[in-house]
Amino acid sequence: MPEAWPRPSVPRLPGSGTAPQLFDSASNSYQCSTPEDPVARLYVCGITPYDATHIGHANTYLAFDTLQRVWLDAGLEVHYAQNITDVDDPLLERATATGVDWRDLAAQQIELFRGDMEALRILPPQDYVAVTEVIDEIADAVALLLERGTAYRVPTPDTKGGTGAGDGSDTDDVYFDVAAAAQTSPWRIGDESNLDRATMLALSAERGGDPDRPGKRDQLDPLLWRAARDGEPAWDSVVGRGRPGWHIECSVIALKHLGHDFTVQGGGADLLFPHHELSAGHAAALSGHPLAKVYSHAGLIAYQGEKMSKSLGNLVLVSRLVEEGVDPAAVRLALLAHHYRTEWEWTPEGLREAESRLAAWRSIRADPAGVKADDVLATVRARLADDLDTPGALAAVDAAADSGVDDPELVSGLVDALLGVVL
Repeated sequence: MPEAWPRPSVPRLPGSGTAPQLFDSASNSYQCSTPEDPVARLYVCGITPYDATHIGHANTYLAFDTLQRVWLDAGLEVHYAQNITDVDDPLLERATATGVDWRDLAAQQIELFRGDMEALRILPPQDYVAVTEVIDEIADAVALLLERGTAYRVPTPDTKGGTGAGDGSDTDDVYFDVAAAAQTSPWRIGDESNLDRATMLALSAERGGDPDRPGKRDQLDPLLWRAARDGEPAWDSVVGRGRPGWHIECSVIALKHLGHDFTVQGGGADLLFPHHELSAGHAAALSGHPLAKVYSHAGLIAYQGEKMSKSLGNLVLVSRLVEEGVDPAAVRLALLAHHYRTEWEWTPEGLREAESRLAAWRSIRADPAGVKADDVLATVRARLADDLDTPGALAAVDAAADSGVDDPELVSGLVDALLGVVL
């Protein structure tokens, strides 16, 4: 398993907070995130390492860093797992376009990501798993789905040795049968995303799916295993030589390290469909249980009038901001100033406001007649328990900075423990 980044210290605070209510995309309602046992289990989808780490990524990982901090403050243990999609079409395309070996590109970007996460003081996962480490386990899962009739082979004449006959040859691609899975597992397509079929088809085409692939039983059936093609990385396996599809990777890694029915599946809003929907479907077909109890999604950030994305290239990179001398704590505060589920636009003005806020917080004065630090702690805990309301939490600290506080040390401790900012 690759090494994650070093874990920042988290101060212990007096008393105890409560596990937050989170908005659950599957039920379209707020759900308590208190686990049934003392361990809160969290899976957040990791990067495809070809442009790490832009502010949109940082916003997502900061949201679930905040969740971990609130859980820890509530006295819970946290088991956090995250994948690295270190073999996938976008990575391979970028490597080809830049003339870099895909493995070297992945390694470079993973190292950049680690450095960015450390600079931002994001709590690391206990299990940090590269897809290329679990190829055999993914292939075994695909073989099991084939055996159970929830997967099937599709004629694939462009593979090495492929006939296109669809006769079960291990040179054919393997697809997941969403209709068969719905008959044999507790999952139905749409359960997590609550989207209609037309929207799902449009998003599938936009986000890595292939709804118009000939030979599929249903346009929404996703790829489980891509048979080997010339010039592409491939591994020998029980289902033939090839490489995994996107969604099955997270299903297998999450089930292996967290088990089924874990506490929260997290990620950016653009993963709701198809990735989280179909990862949940694969996991349910494999285990017979739901993948997670709560599906939580961070909003997408725009820049210069467009959604920030690798494909558009309108990226604000954390590493570049740090190189320019921006304090990573100010980057955290610029992100925490917005509720994690909202969509908003990154601006230089917003960063300057965060830098001013950081300076004010670092100048909080002791005043026995000022705001009571215990009240600040209670307010911050209450705001974060309400679907991680970080703007409300920041406002409580702003009030202490404006008027002075009877115990600046306690305020510094709570800002560090709950907001991840060292004063």
